[in-house]
Amino acid sequence: MKELPLQDGEQVLLIDQRGKRHLLFLRKSETFHSDRGWISHDAVIGQPEGSWVRSSMGLRHLALRPTLAEFVLDMPRGAQVIYPKDLAMILFWADVYPGCRVLEAGTGSGALTLALLRAVGSEGRVITFEQRDEFARRALANIHMRCGEVTNLTMRLGPVEEGVGDEEPVDRVVLDLPEPWRLTQAVARVLRPGGIFLSYVPTIIQSHQIAEALNREREWALVETFETLYRPWNIEGTSVRPFHRMVAHTGFITVARRVMPEEGAPAPRLTASDRDE
Repeated sequence: MKELPLQDGEQVLLIDQRGKRHLLFLRKSETFHSDRGWISHDAVIGQPEGSWVRSSMGLRHLALRPTLAEFVLDMPRGAQVIYPKDLAMILFWADVYPGCRVLEAGTGSGALTLALLRAVGSEGRVITFEQRDEFARRALANIHMRCGEVTNLTMRLGPVEEGVGDEEPVDRVVLDLPEPWRLTQAVARVLRPGGIFLSYVPTIIQSHQIAEALNREREWALVETFETLYRPWNIEGTSVRPFHRMVAHTGFITVARRVMPEEGAPAPRLTASDRDE
């Protein structure tokens, strides 16, 4: 596939020789300024992605289209965003696929929504609930900034518990809410059998409560909780060592499968660890 050169009106990531990143929109006749000098947008527009451009001080900057992870880290925020390391795990462990219908609650600044929209593709749909109007507006602005107009998103303003019963069946439920255990029965009625429930919370106390709720109810099995740690390594010649800083704990992910209740039987309490025994 032939790659288009960098265009007027699109986003670009300028990375200076220190590794500092600047996310901006290219606009004809405008100028980017930093402590490393200024760069005319016209000098970037029309260049192949991956080109080097020099500032007024003669210092090199690398011009790239931002990845989704880079955009998420630099985009305007209302609520705290989910970090890329967790977004990647959420998409994999929730098994979000092209054509999937996903119900999300807790839109926030839209980081997870963006990841879900990409994963479900044009044939899928994301239905997202957000209670706070200012968060919903910020999320929509970020989504439009990254994707332009989208046709596979439905935004619901209000508590998910008040609107979930009106939704058609979905394949996945993904919650970024402080008390997800209050919703397990409600989402069980809209999540298809075999579908996956995923909750993202910051503390182990919350994780314990959601896991206990799922294990008490006959509609759920294969309950599993984990966290993801990300530690880069510095490799330069014979010097090999971990970075002094790492993205350690950010949140706990709990997943479960929606199952058909067995009449008269107790909750199955089949856990993920049982699969290997």
